[in-house]
Amino acid sequence: MTVAVKYPAKAVPGDKVAVLSPSFAAPGFAPEVHEQAMERLARLTGLVPVEYPTTRQLGAAPRERARDLNAAFADPQIRAVLATIGGEDQITVVPHLDPEPVLADPKPFLGYSDNTNILNWLWTNGVAGYYGGSTQVQLGPGPAVDDVHARSLRAALLTGERLEVTEPGESEDLGKDWKDPAALTDYGDREPTEPWTWAGPARTVTGRTWGGCIEVLQWLLTAGRFPTDPAVLDGGVLLLESSEELIPAREFGLIVRSLGERGVLETVDAVMVARPPTSSFEVHPSSAERASKRAEQRDVAIETVQRYNPDAVVVVGVPFGHTRPQWILPHGGLVTVDGTEQRVWADYS
Repeated sequence: MTVAVKYPAKAVPGDKVAVLSPSFAAPGFAPEVHEQAMERLARLTGLVPVEYPTTRQLGAAPRERARDLNAAFADPQIRAVLATIGGEDQITVVPHLDPEPVLADPKPFLGYSDNTNILNWLWTNGVAGYYGGSTQVQLGPGPAVDDVHARSLRAALLTGERLEVTEPGESEDLGKDWKDPAALTDYGDREPTEPWTWAGPARTVTGRTWGGCIEVLQWLLTAGRFPTDPAVLDGGVLLLESSEELIPAREFGLIVRSLGERGVLETVDAVMVARPPTSSFEVHPSSAERASKRAEQRDVAIETVQRYNPDAVVVVGVPFGHTRPQWILPHGGLVTVDGTEQRVWADYS
């Protein structure tokens, strides 16, 4: 039992794309970063960003944000929808979304973190999306857009290529404070990355992806917004990552355990766990402490997955989710996890 998936058509240069704030309206908080993001989006893709009433409206009600999403999905001139950032209350927006225009004219939706809500809603309606790509985080700040992000952004929106997901060799947990003028010109504090860790059998898995931010997945399961039968994920690839809330490794493992008890882990054939953030504006661990926290989450993720599914191919440390440079990955589309060659490929068609 698997979900039939529609793949949205690609945009072409000159098309319009909606830029929305389904959760936190970051452009209203830091408009300079947003403006730079829009310039870079247009330059990188040739697409024309279109804002909606709540794109910059701080504190907009869930129904108002849903209204803008519904309008963007229904407008035939809009050929993709990009989220500016995540947040924490998108779960209250989803009940107001209308599936009819989405099914009539599927469009690529890009977002991560709290946007796991919308991606799961699209997935349950049989429409693929893309996990990653918040404009306020990956496009606006710093001296340039990271190469791996730019390539996966163009693949998701325009070209539909099959790309190898590679390690850029450096990472930052967060950039400069958006209110600091340096946010427009400087990266955050970057450090060298560790090699990915592989576990499970040396075999190759190609499957449709589902998942996202693990804290949000817990909310979705609690709210009953996942199909009753986990067999809809049969043979799939589970994406798991954690947010800037910096949950302890033990809590990460407990949520993964709940996915195991739900039947999700034994159904999928591969699990990809992202390199987690380990610092924030309020929390500043040493380099050794950050490495230790990443190792703790890695170990508990592998141990828990293997407890429920020793045949799953597991890779930990992939640069997606709450990290930069960030790969945008298919959500509902195909990813190949090659445990023999220890390589990952993403199909953006």
